[in-house]
Amino acid sequence: MLQILFLAAVAAIVLYQLYATLGRRVGRQPEDAPATAVSGPTGSAPTDSHPVLRSEGLAALKSKQPDFDPNKFVTGARTAYEQIVSAYAEGDRETLRPLLSAEVMANFEQAMAAREAAGRTEKVEFLTPPRLDLESIDVEGDSAKAVVRILAEVRTRTKDERGEGVDDRRTAELWTFEREVKSANPNWFLTFVAAAEA
Repeated sequence: MLQILFLAAVAAIVLYQLYATLGRRVGRQPEDAPATAVSGPTGSAPTDSHPVLRSEGLAALKSKQPDFDPNKFVTGARTAYEQIVSAYAEGDRETLRPLLSAEVMANFEQAMAAREAAGRTEKVEFLTPPRLDLESIDVEGDSAKAVVRILAEVRTRTKDERGEGVDDRRTAELWTFEREVKSANPNWFLTFVAAAEA
């Protein structure tokens, strides 16, 4: 009985990660939001009115990492987003590992292994360039956390023994990236994914 409950809990976690990663249809669509810019883990450019430019979190981060550039951060985050979504669909562990925290990688690994065991393959296409906004920056000690809102329109092609299925989706998600500011490694790691409010 305990084993069944444990397996059910693991399945729930995997399904949540799949849902969070691939997103859901929401009321707020990519074309409804103005393009904004930021760079880091992995772009566009915020104006002076962008809220993050006035945030205490940004000031705290720049006090520890003076060369931090919000514009470059968003550019990097966009690249990371596209790489992660594509690599997850293709089961490309080598690309995913340096971009994800250990916990997120473990959850993705479970989901990819389950998909492979079922004989299913996936491919993802971006129908429009993803739009990103830097929502917030928080610094605790030497740990920095940046939350990015991502609006995207994707097409997922799934193949299994029954044939191919095609699903077009518009998604809104919040991706959280973190890094240790004193680390020699400049990369930010994806530590959490959540569906954003419409």
